[in-house]
Amino acid sequence: MTAGPDLEVARRILGPLAQADVSLAGYCTYRVGGPAALWVEAQSVEDLELVRQAVVESGSPTLVVGKGSNLLVSDRGFQGIVVHLGDGFAEITVDVAAATVRAGGSAFLPVVARQSAAAGLTGFEWAVGVPGSVGGAVRMNAGGHGSDMAATLQRAGLFDLVDGGPNEVSVEALELGYRRSTVGPSHVVVSAELQLDHGNRAESEAEISEIVRWRRANQPGGQNAGSVFANPPGDSAGRLIDSLGLKGLRIGTAEVSPKHANFIQADPGGSADDVHRLIVEVRRRVREATGLDLHPENRLIGFDPIDYTGADGAAATAGTPDRSGSADS
Repeated sequence: MTAGPDLEVARRILGPLAQADVSLAGYCTYRVGGPAALWVEAQSVEDLELVRQAVVESGSPTLVVGKGSNLLVSDRGFQGIVVHLGDGFAEITVDVAAATVRAGGSAFLPVVARQSAAAGLTGFEWAVGVPGSVGGAVRMNAGGHGSDMAATLQRAGLFDLVDGGPNEVSVEALELGYRRSTVGPSHVVVSAELQLDHGNRAESEAEISEIVRWRRANQPGGQNAGSVFANPPGDSAGRLIDSLGLKGLRIGTAEVSPKHANFIQADPGGSADDVHRLIVEVRRRVREATGLDLHPENRLIGFDPIDYTGADGAAATAGTPDRSGSADS
């Protein structure tokens, strides 16, 4: 990969903080995808400030990566600066008296869920089944098992890779909706504060165990990024895909999971572009059969626009190019 002049400016500013041509496959749960032109693992606000300087002075595009559990990057990779929060942003502080939990942006959701339950706090048990980071969960209002981040989030700390920070933002300002928020492409979620309730440790830990059992029984393991498509109003994307007999549908090294139709599995050593082609094909078939246009919940980075004609003759697009990038879970 040859870096352009803008990335050379960024490389000089970032110095040893940046690594070149780092494979993103190792940072995504699909375990596929190309390299980052520049990779930065930030351990402090000072590191983020240096990234901000590099972004502003070089004009380089940025991509914020959490645990990679909702992300698909093309085989050609990302020609910009990829920012990943390290363990310096993983601290979890539980205030039992106030029933609050403050967690860093790189904190692992299942760990936050278990620590909250162990402290006798309830309301975050659902997060044990989401293998993402706190930052990614805030950005996409992650949820499951009847709840989501909006149910307990009070405020988040955001660092803007253009304007700086961090700044505390209220949950109202984040405008959380179904798998969306106002967190923008240049924002890094560095912290989140949750308001929970006092509960019963044994009951919370039993609920966590049941969630883990259910997910193991009903969802596939292996190389995937969870649910591919958001559920349409009043229906289930998995049910729609399954009703068309698409379980087991394969394109190259990617397959619709035989266990759960809204999961796509990537083969070891497989191709991100195969996964993307399968996403587009499933979306096309559902649209032709039902008239419904499923929207990818996975973040698709670096893919060319692909149009198809649906049952009603209208063009739909899957996987628009994303130069600025978005965070994953």
